[in-house]
This record gives sequence, C-alpha cells and structure tokens, in this order.
Amino acid sequence: MSDRERVLKEVHAALEREPRINLHKCPIKMEFSDGVLTLEGEAEHIAAKKLALEFAIAVSSVAGIVDRLHVIPATRMGDGAILDAVRDALLQEPTLMNCSLHVIRKGLLEPVREVTHEPRGAIRVSVNEGVVLLDDHVTGLTQKRLAGVLAWWVPGSRDVVNGMEVIPDLPDSDEEMAKAVRIVLKKDPFVNGDRIRVAVRQSVVTLEGDAPSASQKDMAEFDAWYVFGVDKVVNRLEVRP
Repeated sequence: MSDRERVLKEVHAALEREPRINLHKCPIKMEFSDGVLTLEGEAEHIAAKKLALEFAIAVSSVAGIVDRLHVIPATRMGDGAILDAVRDALLQEPTLMNCSLHVIRKGLLEPVREVTHEPRGAIRVSVNEGVVLLDDHVTGLTQKRLAGVLAWWVPGSRDVVNGMEVIPDLPDSDEEMAKAVRIVLKKDPFVNGDRIRVAVRQSVVTLEGDAPSASQKDMAEFDAWYVFGVDKVVNRLEVRP
C-alpha cells in the first residue's frame, strides 16, 4: 500500500468513527499529495467540519491541510442576500461601533459606515458562493471573534474566513477565548447562556451545565466552534427539559 493510499484510508476510517460526521449523508472528497491533504465537500454542521479537519491533521505524514469543506447552510441564499445580512448584523452590534464598515459587491467597494475617532477599526466584507470573507482590522480579539460568529449566524453562510488583523497586536489567552465564548452564548437567543459554564484550556473549550433540549445543547456547542481560534469543544451539557 502506498503512503497516499494509507493516509486516505486512515483519514476515512477516523471520520467514519466520529458519530457527528456522516459521510454517507455528506461525503467528503479527499486527495493527498506531497504531504498536503485536501478536503472538499459540504459538512452537515460546523462541528462536523472542524472535527474532520482535526482528525485529518492528526494522521501521520499529513503536514498540511487545504480546507475546501463548507457547511450546509440552514437556508440557501444568494451572495447578495448573505452580504446584506452580514452587513446589518455587524452594523447593529454595539461592540463594533468603533469600526468603519465596507462591503465589496460585484467587485466594487461600498462604504457603509465611516468612523474617524480613535481607536478605530475597519471591517471589509465580501461573499463568494456562500463563503464570507472578513478582512482589514479591528482593535480587539473579542471584536474579531464576535464579528466572525455574527457572520456564521447568517442562515446562508457556508463558511467564514476571518482574516482580520488585531491592531494593536494583543496577546491571546485561554481566559480571553472563554470570555468571547460566554459573550456569544449570551447573545444567542436560542441558547440559555446563564445555564452554561465555560472553561478553556489550550484552546479547548469545555461546556458544562444544562440545556432544555438536545437541539439547544448542539447549538451551544456550535456557537463555541464558531469562535475564532477554538481547536476543540468538549460538550458536557446535560439535557434537562
């Protein structure tokens, strides 16, 4: 068996063992060459996408990943509608009021809000085939993370590429990440964040407490996965109607 065949077989077996990844419903196309594994397809949800990437990079001989996995959107929307929804979500978020906002529509830059006072950020948004790109810079890690989650929450989003810089460059920490996850859970109207305890250790988020239904337990986990920089989510929430 060649190294390529071994890698593809091991990755496929790892994905098959994970109950949150359904390769029969949502097949993933894989290719391996020169140490780089390419994953392509649509995952059922954000947890399936992130777990697939985690399992793939853990296989020996895999030195890099080309991520072409997207998430099946809750609602199929055109790029223009997604762009408008992301724009509106960012405009209405109080934490981002010090950020100028521009959107790129059909290749043209449209100003939405101009901020002149310091410190100020500048967010540039574009959408291509359901993939939201956030670019330019913000003034804090929480802003970067929250903007990314707001983009993920748009029903038509298939993926979010959060390329924004943080200026000034601030050190990250487990507590900084935990703070962002707590904020996101409290902002989600479909999740009772008051019933959830959040702990982070080396970018691994642990959720403890309870949720009134299995779907809300899943939604809380997805919210944590949406947060930029999270490597893994351990969902210990109990379902208590």
